[in-house]
Order: sequence, then C-alpha cells, then structure tokens
Amino acid sequence: MQEYSEYKIGHSPDPDDAFMFHALTTGALNTQERKYIHELHDIEQLNKHALVGKFEVSAISIHSYPLIADRYQLMNCGASMGEGYGPILVARSEYTHDEAKTRTIAVPGLGTSAYLALRLAWGDVSVVVVPFDEILPSVIRGEYDLGLIIHEGQITWAKDGLHLILDLGAWWYDWTGLPLPLGGNVVRRDLGDEICQKVTDDIRRSIQYSLDNPDSALEFAKLWGRGIDDDTNREFVSMYVNERTLDYGEDGREAVRRF
Repeated sequence: MQEYSEYKIGHSPDPDDAFMFHALTTGALNTQERKYIHELHDIEQLNKHALVGKFEVSAISIHSYPLIADRYQLMNCGASMGEGYGPILVARSEYTHDEAKTRTIAVPGLGTSAYLALRLAWGDVSVVVVPFDEILPSVIRGEYDLGLIIHEGQITWAKDGLHLILDLGAWWYDWTGLPLPLGGNVVRRDLGDEICQKVTDDIRRSIQYSLDNPDSALEFAKLWGRGIDDDTNREFVSMYVNERTLDYGEDGREAVRRF
C-alpha cells in the first residue's frame, strides 16, 4: 500500500462535476490528513490519463472503465446517469436518421460513453473527435453536420436554432429499460483498500454536502457553465447529480454491466 498526504483528483470543467466536488474544492469538509489537489481536463483526456494511472482519483467515462479496471476501482458513488435522457445528436438541418447516418458527426472522444451509445444505436458512422465544449459552437458555425452533445448544450440547443436528431438516453431506455451510465469516479487500487474506502467516503460526503447545500454548490458549479443562466445551471446539474450519484442502485449497477 502506498500512503499519500495529497491525492490528485482529475475531473472535467463541467457544472455537474464542479457541483459534486464543491465541498472538497472549497475545504468545506474535514478530510483529516487527506488533502485533495484538483486538476481539470476534458473527459477524453481524463480517460487517457487513467490508462497510465496519472491521478489517484479521477472522473472517467464508463465506456473506458474496462481498460483501466486492473488499475482502478469504480466507486459506487459519483455516477452520472441519464434517466431516460442523455447525450444528444443535434444538427443545423433536419435530417432523418438514415440521412444523418451518412453525415460527419463531431464527437467528444472515442473513449466516451456517449460515443459508445452512438455506436450501439447506429453502428459504424463517420466521426471526428472535437473537444466536448467546442462541439456545439462548431455545429452552429456549420463546420460539422451533426454534433454529439454531452454538456449543458443538452438543454440550450433549441435556443441556438438547432434540431434534435436523437436522444441517446431515451434510445437506451427504450431498448433496455435502464438508465444510461455515462460517467463514474474511480480510485487507484495501489492506495490499498483502507485508503480507497476513505477516499470514496470523502467523495460521497462531498456529493451529499452539495445536495444538502444546493445554493452555494450551484453558484460554484455555474462558474464552469460557459455563461449559462441560473435556471439552466440548476436543471443540468439536477439531471446528473442526484440520489443516484450517492449510490448507483441495483438497476444502475445492472446498467453498467449491460453497457
């Protein structure tokens, strides 16, 4: 077992992650001898960093977890799951599904759960990897035919004059009757069982703190919302940080196994 006084946490610059980690970031929790250092990265970069064990704790895509399972434990807290909703495909033009399948789709990464869901739904399609926060603007500018959206653009796309082509969370629910598992938190196994459990408990307490103190946590989360208003911020965070984030639930665990 390796003992550290500091633990690096990698997570994405998104309102939902910021909401979850608010208490740890601001020092609102007593974590005893454990100090957490936060690094923000695009989710695809986090998936790649996890392949080499860069962070003791990290947010990752569920799709990427099998590649790192020998190095990391998947926590039973910190999940982002779509309850009949999820990543969406949007476009400037109205396409049928058959038409859209022949177009180029901007995706946030080949290791993301959104990309796996797209492949499960539509099979082999033409894609180009674009940083998650650049996809919506690039579609609006007409640089790509369609974009696979994983952030607060899931709420704001209509205001930008775009068309919804497919909601992958709704598609997955219709197919399986289960929530769509998108993101999770992992802790590195070489810390040892005792430290892994303490770190997991710290993460769970941080999530609970934000759920119990939503006003301050939402204000912090909004800093990462790319100019969204209060209502959009609250709606997006509530979509992906809720009681299931504290515990996957049996159907959530089954969803991970199926996915």
